[in-house]
Amino acid sequence: MGFWYFLILLIGIALIAVGMLNKDASRSVKVVSMMFIIGVLFIVISLIMFLPGSSEIMAQLLQLN
Repeated sequence: MGFWYFLILLIGIALIAVGMLNKDASRSVKVVSMMFIIGVLFIVISLIMFLPGSSEIMAQLLQLN
């Protein structure tokens, strides 16, 4: 499972990098800002999932008992 969390972390970092490198205002600003937001969201989710005990917390949140 750690591989997938690490993959999400790398995708998030890549999306933020692409979003920051696209400084062209004439292009769609919505796409750039959404890439940035999704990148930050991916990084936060992956870092939370790397914490010990996160699988139990997710099971409780999703009611998978």
